[in-house]
Amino acid sequence: MTNKSALYEIDLDQATWRKASASAGQGECVELTDLPDGAVAVRDSKNLGLAPLRFTAGEWAAFRQGLLSGEL
Repeated sequence: MTNKSALYEIDLDQATWRKASASAGQGECVELTDLPDGAVAVRDSKNLGLAPLRFTAGEWAAFRQGLLSGEL
């Protein structure tokens, strides 16, 4: 399992970003890229000057579950 600080050491210059499915057809929005061990990086494509946020696999799973259950 990758720890949180190690996620921020990963160079994302060559990352392949994909638009979040909830952003489809809405122009520039949230983009994701996969990181090792199921982790994910998220960025705002309208403001690429901001550093992407990085989530461990557990954090990402909890976030997704919160969305799917209507908690968030």
